[in-house]
Amino acid sequence: MTELAGGLKLNLAGMSRTDYKGLPSTLCQGCGHNSIASQIIAACYELNIVPEEVVKFSGIGCSSKSPTYFLSRSFGFNGLHGRMPSLALGTLFADTRLKGIGISGDGDSASIGLGQFKHLVRRNVPMVYIVENNGVYGLTKGQFSATAEKGLALKKQGTNPYLPIDIAMEALVSNASFVARSFAGDPKQVKELIKAAFSHHGIAVLDIISPCVTFNNQDDALHSYSWGKDHEAPLHEISYVRPRDEITVEDFEEGEIREVTLYDGSQIILKKLERDYDPTDRWQALRMLEDAQRNNWLVTGLIYVNPNQPTIFDMYNLVDEPLNRLENERLRPSREAIDQINASFA
Repeated sequence: MTELAGGLKLNLAGMSRTDYKGLPSTLCQGCGHNSIASQIIAACYELNIVPEEVVKFSGIGCSSKSPTYFLSRSFGFNGLHGRMPSLALGTLFADTRLKGIGISGDGDSASIGLGQFKHLVRRNVPMVYIVENNGVYGLTKGQFSATAEKGLALKKQGTNPYLPIDIAMEALVSNASFVARSFAGDPKQVKELIKAAFSHHGIAVLDIISPCVTFNNQDDALHSYSWGKDHEAPLHEISYVRPRDEITVEDFEEGEIREVTLYDGSQIILKKLERDYDPTDRWQALRMLEDAQRNNWLVTGLIYVNPNQPTIFDMYNLVDEPLNRLENERLRPSREAIDQINASFA
C-alpha cells in the first residue's frame, strides 16, 4: 500500500479505491444490494485486482442492476432473465485469464434461471456467483420469489403457500466447490467471503440475504433487516489471508483455528464459535443446512469448500492463448486432419 500526498492510498496494482467504484446507485435508499456492491469494491481494492481483468455478468432484476455500481472500468454483460450463466460460460471459455463475477437474484437464479444456475455449478465454472436474495421480485412491485418463506404475508400479494428454495443447498447438491451464505447487514463477513471467493479455483456461490426495504420489510419476514440482525448465527469468524503474507491469528480469541489453503496459496482462517464445524465435509454441510431450514436459523459463513475440485477448463486441453484471440487458421482443423477423422469411420 502506497500513500500519496493528500492521504490518497494506492494498492499494489497502483490504484485507489475510487478506481473500483461504479455509477451512483438508483436502487432504494437502504437496499442491501448497495451494501454488497460496496464490499465488492473493497474486496477488489484489497486484493489488488486490475478492473480490466474482471468481467461482470447479470440477468434481470434489482440485483442485476448492481454491476453498474462497481468496477466501472470492467466490461459487463447484462443478459436475459435467468440466462446469465450461459453468458458467463461462453465468455470465460473464450478467455480463461479473466476473472468472472456474476450478480444475480433469487428470481433470476431460483426461478426462471434455476436450470442454468445448476448446470453452471455442476460444471464448476471458475467465477464468483453472488445471489442477492431478498425473497421478492422488487423490480415488478414485490411478488413472492421462489426463496420466500411459506406463510409470508405481504399487503398486496396475500400469503405465500409454497415451500422455499434454499439457494445454498441447491448449490451444494449440484456439487459446487465453494458455498457460502452471508447477510448484507454484516459487511465484514461479506467482504471476507468475497475475497475468498475471488481466490477460489472454481465456482464460488455466495447466497447473500439482502433485505428489500420497500416490499419485504416486515420485522418478522425472514429476509428483512431486523430479522437478519436478530437471528444471524455465524458458523465461525472468518479472515482471508493473501498469498505470501505472514499468517497471524492474534486478533482471534482462544478457540479452535482451522485453515483452508486455496488454489493460489491464499488462506481462509476460520475460528470456531459455537459449532464444531468442518467446511470441507460436504455431508456435514447438508445436515447443517437442513437443521437451519427446519429451525429458521440464518446460519452464515463458509458452508463448504473443496479447493482441489477440477474446473471445466481443467477437463479440456486448452491452449495458453485465449480462444477469442486465435485466428481462423488455428481454429480450423487442417485438410489432413479432416481426412484422418473421416478415415477412422470407414
